[in-house]
Amino acid sequence: MEFFVDKGSIVRKIWGKGDTVLFIFAGASAEFALNKAVDWLYFTGRLPADPLGRLFSTVSYARQIVFSNTGNAHTAIGKITSIHTVVENSRQSKIPDWAYRDVLFMLIHYSQASFELLERKMTNEEKEDLFDVFYRMGTRMGLKDLPADYEQWTTMRDEHLQNDLAKSHYTTDLYKQYRKHLGLIRFFLLKESQKLVVPPLACRLLGLGKFSWLTPILFIYKISRIVKLDWFLKSIVLPAAYKKQIRELDIVPV
Repeated sequence: MEFFVDKGSIVRKIWGKGDTVLFIFAGASAEFALNKAVDWLYFTGRLPADPLGRLFSTVSYARQIVFSNTGNAHTAIGKITSIHTVVENSRQSKIPDWAYRDVLFMLIHYSQASFELLERKMTNEEKEDLFDVFYRMGTRMGLKDLPADYEQWTTMRDEHLQNDLAKSHYTTDLYKQYRKHLGLIRFFLLKESQKLVVPPLACRLLGLGKFSWLTPILFIYKISRIVKLDWFLKSIVLPAAYKKQIRELDIVPV
């Protein structure tokens, strides 16, 4: 059986560990709030109404693609495209191509940043592998003007950050929603996590600062993974209502 992502791919290792996925979410939640196309996420009302539910929905789609055979992965990508088409028809406007590319570029960046934070530096071959998976996803979605390789992606990623990020009233409101749904302590942990993976420009726009209180705690957390206590720490980060989903964040790649 042919899989969309090879069994030995670094992408399966990244998306198969719950803590890595949580850091991907933390970074993306910051950058989404700054993106100039964030009004599209507000149009349906789903993101501000239930940001945590949106996390697990996003994780579900990503894993359908990463861990499925090619046919099922293409089906999942098709569902994502059709959902966007419905929103566009409802609003009678088209989501700009650069906004789609921004999301794709985010997935690449935060996959790498989160893995390197918790594991080790990625090799050049692994970076190309990571890029290739999301490049094929973008191609399947019909996205235009995608970079040809990882090196070209780094250049385009920097350009997108400079052109497509700005602090707006959506930014302020979305962070209010994060605080409302997470509570004060978990909201603090979210922001401290964001400092570790978010690009410097986004950190400046959000006023996050440079030092994260989680930096000295990471060593202890990595030890907890060895003794299988990391599930407990994940339960601290996310509300009890999501206990089942928290345990399902870690999966065995097949």
